[in-house]
Amino acid sequence: MDFKKVLESQKSKSCIISVEKFSDDEYGNIRIVDGNKAHYEEMERNLHRPFVPDSPYEEYFPKEKNFEDFCYRSAFLGEPLHTYVELPQMGLWLNLILLPQISDRENVGYCLYTYDVTPTANSEQRANLSAETSRAVINTCLKLRDAKDAKEKFQEVTDDLRNICQSDFCSILLIDDKQKKCSALCHSINPELKLANFDSFQDEDFYDVANSWGETLGDSTCVILKDRHDWEWLKNVNPMWYQSLAGLNIRNIVLFPLNYNGERLGYMWALNFNDENTVKIKETLELTSFFIASEIFNLKLLEKLEIISSMDVLTGVMNRNTMNNDIDAIASGKRRASDMYAVIFADLNGLKKVNDEKGHDAGDELLKNATKELCEAFPGSDIYRAGGDEFMVLTTGFKEEEIVEKVNLLNKRSESADGGISFALGMFMVKPGEDIRSAMRQADERMYRNKKLYYTKFPERKYR
Repeated sequence: MDFKKVLESQKSKSCIISVEKFSDDEYGNIRIVDGNKAHYEEMERNLHRPFVPDSPYEEYFPKEKNFEDFCYRSAFLGEPLHTYVELPQMGLWLNLILLPQISDRENVGYCLYTYDVTPTANSEQRANLSAETSRAVINTCLKLRDAKDAKEKFQEVTDDLRNICQSDFCSILLIDDKQKKCSALCHSINPELKLANFDSFQDEDFYDVANSWGETLGDSTCVILKDRHDWEWLKNVNPMWYQSLAGLNIRNIVLFPLNYNGERLGYMWALNFNDENTVKIKETLELTSFFIASEIFNLKLLEKLEIISSMDVLTGVMNRNTMNNDIDAIASGKRRASDMYAVIFADLNGLKKVNDEKGHDAGDELLKNATKELCEAFPGSDIYRAGGDEFMVLTTGFKEEEIVEKVNLLNKRSESADGGISFALGMFMVKPGEDIRSAMRQADERMYRNKKLYYTKFPERKYR
């Protein structure tokens, strides 16, 4: 067909796309039939070579499975489509409109593709959504900004997304690349679920599968699998993921990455969705994923700040601030201590000398090794770095004779230490009803007596 007049009437960059259709409603070759002057100039400017009509589209545009699906829907199903998406592989944003065209060939459909690309996102374009989609996205934002418990608000959002997709299963999956683990932040399941073994989507072995999704996404902003053609594609590009889904009665999948500031946080995905609403689902989840990723990033940042405020960064045990809060909680009765426990003060001998003679890096290493020894001696106990070279231990789960034995063993090691780890120790057993602060004073006094005795016995080690 001659589309010259159609193209000449377009001011924006425009071209005619042809889609080949097979008898089983699957599409074949997708080609750029011709373009207007603005399209020719765009190809010349970006690719530095002339545009050749009737070429495979992937010679000029990034090969993208979702774009192919849009072309098929417009060319054969007669759907006028619009979307505004990021092209991460090119660092651009694409605003596109597809309008179906009349075809004189039974197995070939046509659509007019009008597009514009910009280096940065246009907030007005991103907000240009249908009323139904806008309501869904705004509702998600309001729930995410609610002050309620984080787990609860994410669960509500996941339930809403499953209802929007009319799917059997929807999940927000977090990825920890350092630990090589993935975990479900929350998931929503259709009460009439026919999907089996969904727990396999969040066990430790599933990390390898989830980690492969990035490569499967490639240059796409999402993965949508909804027909035999798509499943054959997945079988070829990611057999591991394909096999993990075998036998689970899954008809289709939509998956979006959750990225923020270039960091991969996880994925949002739905199984067995209503494929009659694929375009609406894609539009809604695409924008919703941005806000969900932002909120997850903020949540992780708060968790990091909480850890920093409560933990000693160097040694990894709890800091003095946490120690004071815990002591206040025990003294006021807000925190119940075991029937009998011990307060132990451990002062690291020789830290100043190591810092002065070998440098602070060596001193830091001594502190970390000393912490490791305390953690190994009192596993499961609360251990705090109370000051520069001073630690406090609140024992848990030990009998008195066991604690005495452990303290004596540490004392013996300290006496034999020659340039190694040496503690001055003070212990006090706290019985039910006794004041923890009084016990701390007793343990602290005993620690200083132990330190004085140590240097009396080993005067040559003083200030070590």
